[in-house]
Amino acid sequence: MQKILVANRGEIALRVMRTARAMGIKTVAVYSEADRNSPHVRFADEVVLLGPPPSNQSYLRSDLIIEHAKALGVDGIHPGYGFLSENAKFSQAVEDAGITFIGPRPHAISVMGSKLAAKEAVKAYDIPMVPGIDESITDIALAKKIAGEIGYPILIKASAGGGGKGMRIVEKEKDIEEQMKRAVSEATSAFGDGSVFIEKYVTSPRHIEIQVLADQHGNYLHLFERECSIQRRHQKVVEEAPSSVLTPELRKRMGEAAIDVARACDYIGAGTVEFLLDADHNFYFLEMNTRLQVEHPVTELITGLDLVEEQIRVARGEVLRHKQEDLSITGHALELRVYAEDPLDQFLPSVGKLLRYRPPQGPNIRVDDGYEEGMDIPIYYDPMLSKLITYGQSRGGAIKRMLEAIGQYEIEGVANTLSFGRFVCEHEAFTSGDFDTHFVKKYFTPDAIQQHGQGAAEVAAKLATHLYRQKFRELDVPDAGQPNWKSNRL
Repeated sequence: MQKILVANRGEIALRVMRTARAMGIKTVAVYSEADRNSPHVRFADEVVLLGPPPSNQSYLRSDLIIEHAKALGVDGIHPGYGFLSENAKFSQAVEDAGITFIGPRPHAISVMGSKLAAKEAVKAYDIPMVPGIDESITDIALAKKIAGEIGYPILIKASAGGGGKGMRIVEKEKDIEEQMKRAVSEATSAFGDGSVFIEKYVTSPRHIEIQVLADQHGNYLHLFERECSIQRRHQKVVEEAPSSVLTPELRKRMGEAAIDVARACDYIGAGTVEFLLDADHNFYFLEMNTRLQVEHPVTELITGLDLVEEQIRVARGEVLRHKQEDLSITGHALELRVYAEDPLDQFLPSVGKLLRYRPPQGPNIRVDDGYEEGMDIPIYYDPMLSKLITYGQSRGGAIKRMLEAIGQYEIEGVANTLSFGRFVCEHEAFTSGDFDTHFVKKYFTPDAIQQHGQGAAEVAAKLATHLYRQKFRELDVPDAGQPNWKSNRL
């Protein structure tokens, strides 16, 4: 594999291309008119303009992407995440064009792309499931009957869903009809598929996911877990590895279950199996994401592996270089998704120009981003500015480093979630490890951030006065230069 086209934009495109370059592989960047001056475009060896800013006229134009890939003699296409990454038709079209798709085969994407099909596929492996019905449903009377059998509260979920879309919690029977209509409508709008199903709602769940790797020779590995319970609107905001609540025995059982899920669809490459963990530490299969995850860096830091390199090696037909017994967890890693969103206004997206943008640097700090100072934040795409990742020998050390990194991060021109990240990392529920997916609902309010901001300002003023009186000329801020994209465990 001599040349790879990255069918994506921003930070993930840049992240994939950095690993490819380190492997001696040339890269091709695609871009929309809105991303003409993006760092990932300048970094690539060759570039291709796809079209106007809207995704359906650029990054979702699978026909154009494949056409350009063939013209440029591309050997492989890496989809990143989002856009076409979990599109079975795109994967098949890439394969039909004689190009290697750096990801799973179309069958696996198709099966795991439907929550109902995924549940059916894993039945033979005796994977724990949340009680419910494993088929789509539209009949209100039947829905009420099922809900009565499994008990309230229930969760109505879109079969083709993700990101919290097409999902409704129902506490009482009288609300089922209205909530089903809303779920079906939202699922149809978001995914073009209005199929919904019903399952028991786990009231105090933690969201635990297991990273898996599989090659083309029947070898499977799990790379331990990630804790992804800090969410807003059912979307992850803070992730960490490992989880603070898993015992070695539970970690082993969940890892083996994740591998069985991968086996159930003949998976190839890097994928993630998601589970719900209840208050009694019972776990239930949720879904499988057939792509690289946004939060993959925390797994890289605790294992020392480069997951993009592993994806490329698997796509080239190589055998996995590691055995399960070779892998171990070293230290702790934390990731904050830094969004151009206003946490004081229901996390609404913030559009504007990055008047000042200075990411933190230093030992055990990694920033995966695709923006630079002076760039505009477009309205067409996900508002994530960067992923801020920190590492420590202990969970407390990783949290402390995260707080230091947040303090160093300078962003002006758009609202952002750095203050929310600080709120999370300083909250007793998070630092103690006693939290679940309802953290934001339970603890977060705009007033909490504002009060914290006032307190932080007072501390900063006192510190400045102290430094002035002592005549310190500079702060001792570590600078490790560019991040080590291979591991960065410094």
